[in-house]
Amino acid sequence: MKTAYLSKAELMNSAQTDMSNIIEDINLTERQKLALTCRILFDKGHDSGLAGQITSRSAKPNTFLTQRFGLGFDEITADGLMEVDHDLKPLDGKGMANPANRFHTWIYKEHPEVNCIVHTHPTYIAALAMLKVPLIISQMDTCGLYNDCSFIADWPGVPVGNEEGILISKALGKNRAVFLAHHGQLVTGKTIEEACNLAILIERAAKLQILAMSAGKIKPLPDKLAQEAHDWVSTDKRNKVNFAYYARQALKTHTDCI
Repeated sequence: MKTAYLSKAELMNSAQTDMSNIIEDINLTERQKLALTCRILFDKGHDSGLAGQITSRSAKPNTFLTQRFGLGFDEITADGLMEVDHDLKPLDGKGMANPANRFHTWIYKEHPEVNCIVHTHPTYIAALAMLKVPLIISQMDTCGLYNDCSFIADWPGVPVGNEEGILISKALGKNRAVFLAHHGQLVTGKTIEEACNLAILIERAAKLQILAMSAGKIKPLPDKLAQEAHDWVSTDKRNKVNFAYYARQALKTHTDCI
């Protein structure tokens, strides 16, 4: 057996190389990916009526794609997404964006590496937010958020002013996620695939935390190993492979999406 005496680092590198060389990416437009993200997250419990926004930068400077206000995540289609400027004005003059998209504009302005933002109020995140405690990452599957989630303890109220945009953008820092007490979650990604995966992950982390807290005291992960796991699951290719699986799931029932 040729691999029996290889180091862990060598095996990890080999697996990453195989993943890149063997598994093909799915051929979808950015609009299709964003619409699929809406449907995927609806199925994963991120539905809370019309609350929440999912956006991604579009090709024109200082513009982004988002859902039309009045539509639920389960109603979004690629063709139905709207393109707005940073004043939330639709480029085609039709419809309106969720006014809470305003804080997205601040994140895009202050974080040029961010190309997609998902803000939602899923059940377990919302329940944990009521306790006003930070998100705790203490299980292997959720290590993608290890040392990668900021915490905002003070709720600023209705999120339609610039104040929340400034607050969240600053709190995000170099992390990819923010947990907002009394509110919900926000994740960012360099790609739509990355943001979608993190949104699924943060709700699972909150669910596990609530279950663990009901049974006892949560024990911390070894820092070095947790960081290793974070980096292992946070590659661009891993995000694309995960997203492709979730997309296949969604397209079984949401055939009108793309």
